Amino acid sequence: MTVMLADGRPMPRLGLGTWPMNDEEARQAVTHAVSLGYRLIDTAASYGNERGVGAAVADAPAAREDLFVTTKLRGSHHGYDAALRGFEESRERLGLDYVDLYLIHWPLPDRGLYVETWRALVHLREQGLARSIGVSNFTPAQIERLVEETGVWPVVNQVEMHPGFPQRELRAWHAEHDIVTESWSPLGAGRKLLDEPVVTDLAAAHGRTPAQIVLRWHVQLGAVPIPKSANTERMRQNFEVFDFSLSPEDMAAIDTLAGGGRIGGDPDTHVEL
Repeated sequence: MTVMLADGRPMPRLGLGTWPMNDEEARQAVTHAVSLGYRLIDTAASYGNERGVGAAVADAPAAREDLFVTTKLRGSHHGYDAALRGFEESRERLGLDYVDLYLIHWPLPDRGLYVETWRALVHLREQGLARSIGVSNFTPAQIERLVEETGVWPVVNQVEMHPGFPQRELRAWHAEHDIVTESWSPLGAGRKLLDEPVVTDLAAAHGRTPAQIVLRWHVQLGAVPIPKSANTERMRQNFEVFDFSLSPEDMAAIDTLAGGGRIGGDPDTHVEL
């Protein structure tokens, strides 16, 4: 199952997140995930596991062109030249000729360098080193500034999203501008979301796990969730969300969980080194 990005490239509808795994944990997790059918793998320079991800990709039975590898630029490499260096360092750790999707991890507006950084990503795309480019944790105002100054839209914005923080307004804005919403922390880590009666009741009714119910909610909203798991059985369960559907009433019931707020940082104030 894929979603078509605005640049014409297909992106898998569900992937494996790898934070906070170390290199060896990531290598094992990605190896298991690919064997189960996962094709989208998400990492970042700041996760410290790109070498492990790259090792698993190198040994994967799937062809390289069938895998969709995403990584992200860390805050210390904001700026045009620094971003190019940061990309090359990530590419070397991954051991790849190209990455499928390269994202600016955080906008860091206090530094005022995200437009210059975006220009570097545009250059990388033009060179074929990053097949698609996007952002992570950006607001509409920040994306609009990128477009006003470069003329280039990101095809993805990876943001915190889960039933407790469903990002309704942002998702609608993304849809209006043909930007795919990718969900980090899709299961609401630390919120005990999977223990909510609404979720457990729906899981029982559908004969599914609570995680499958929440991930299906993401998929039906058009988002691309990237749940993290190092457990092979949970990986398998998380991937099996394309053979059932939630009714409008089910979706509305899950919507009642909104209001918990963010788990992670605020794009306007977050500081990343």
